[in-house]
Amino acid sequence: MKKALLIAIVLMGTQMITAQEWTTPIIDGYGKIKEFKDVATQPDPTKEYNLVFDLKDDRELEGINVGYFKIARMINMLGAGGVSADKVNIVAAIHGGATFTALNDVKYQEKYKKENPDAAVIKLLKDYGVKFYVCAQATASRGIVAEDLNPNTELGLSAMMVLANYQMDGYTFMP
Repeated sequence: MKKALLIAIVLMGTQMITAQEWTTPIIDGYGKIKEFKDVATQPDPTKEYNLVFDLKDDRELEGINVGYFKIARMINMLGAGGVSADKVNIVAAIHGGATFTALNDVKYQEKYKKENPDAAVIKLLKDYGVKFYVCAQATASRGIVAEDLNPNTELGLSAMMVLANYQMDGYTFMP
């Protein structure tokens, strides 16, 4: 009985020591991941990752818009898997419920009476190289003008056009 208990304690201790923590290795503080070495379908450092994300939801995950979280998580997984930043090309089409996430600090504060929780992650992602296009159709229907937008974004004719053009250019669609 004591021997079985000792074995159980040792096994639990070993699992606790080897348990991996959530990390944000590339986009600091956002898109946390756990690394797993013994799973299928790992990032391939020899490939170029051309991805176009569709940011249309107003849902949040861990305090930021779920779309920005997904982009940060993808970058963190790719970087942890050995894919260099020069092999990662990401574009995001912002529209629908996500449109207001792209407001600049002043306009967001006016609308919501608080700081834009997405501003910091947008800046980090832009610094990494992500291109953000805000749907001009969505902004027009919401009374937003170009000057109201976060300086790390730019207007595109429409999210549909961004998604179509980049997919025709070989980018993989990420919903």
